Amino acid sequence: MSKKPAAGQTLMLGVATAMAMSFASPARAEPVASGFVYTADEYGNTISRIEVGTGKVEILPVRITPHNVQFVPGKNLLLAVGLPVSDGGESSNGNDAAHGDNDGGHGGGGHGAATAGELVVLDTTNITSGPKASIVVGGHPAHVIADAEGGLAYVTNSEDDTVSVIDLEQGRTVAAVATGDYPHGLRMSPDGKSIYVANVEDGTVSVIDTASHSETTRIKVGVAPVQVGFTPDGSRVYVSLRDENKVAIIDTATRQVAARIDVGRSPIQVHATPDGRFVYVANQGTEEEPDDTVSVIDVAGGNVVKTIQTGAGAHGVTVSDDGAFVFVTNIVEGTVSEISVESQSVVRTHRVGKGPNGITYQAR
Repeated sequence: MSKKPAAGQTLMLGVATAMAMSFASPARAEPVASGFVYTADEYGNTISRIEVGTGKVEILPVRITPHNVQFVPGKNLLLAVGLPVSDGGESSNGNDAAHGDNDGGHGGGGHGAATAGELVVLDTTNITSGPKASIVVGGHPAHVIADAEGGLAYVTNSEDDTVSVIDLEQGRTVAAVATGDYPHGLRMSPDGKSIYVANVEDGTVSVIDTASHSETTRIKVGVAPVQVGFTPDGSRVYVSLRDENKVAIIDTATRQVAARIDVGRSPIQVHATPDGRFVYVANQGTEEEPDDTVSVIDVAGGNVVKTIQTGAGAHGVTVSDDGAFVFVTNIVEGTVSEISVESQSVVRTHRVGKGPNGITYQAR
């Protein structure tokens, strides 16, 4: 693991800029990553942008405690969701993090008074100019995705048990879809016809039809599902089961759990590579005992073929468009691990804002 930068290495000029720590194995020449990676720095009320090729990091203040971010290809938009921040720098529910429990906010504690969250829309071509829009969503928003056209965004509202459907052009919510208890991570199927939503508290995955904006099926998967991830052909959905230390595999044809795979402690986010060979699972562990590993699942074999050490509190996962690199947020350590798929090892570590949670990739 790389050493933390010495004091004074970071300049704050409205936007904080830092050069990422890096290392590479002298035994082999690794491919070079490009593009940008964005992280939702939940404990710092910031969004970090890593220019992967140079290692430059910009840390941008926002008026929410961002839990998740999503880049929208073709629109040059970055979507971020979280609770609004008061003038005192805290979230409006009185906490310094919107999801301040010991697992990064993935359930627990039941339903209290819901606080309306916000979807913040940023222009990635002028990221320092501030939000293009700020749209009110439901209670305690968790994750956000967009459709392939970039016209609609979908936000899980954990306290409302709904998914908000937002027209990005009009800047308003056009529908609210009921889900299971405490919806959290969600992803759209490759054909765009359905959205799978992990419901943490009732151990289910909701299947939403994107044409009718309605829940069509609810699949029982296991204890504390946090996030879902499709294989590129859409035939399987991988679901992290935080409290079982497993990943469930849903066959989308039958909409039944076909298998379960043991992974590391308290798995959170999952992401398949574009070629469909591997699924990467970030294992966060607990507040008392953070984990620092990523489990690599071989899709064809149905088993873990590699465990990669990252940083403390491995949480969010995204993959470069070419499938050569995987990026993982380490929420406790405040870093992003850059993993080479070729060598299945960490090749660089980037220091970002405080408490990096969700993560997304933008091709150059």
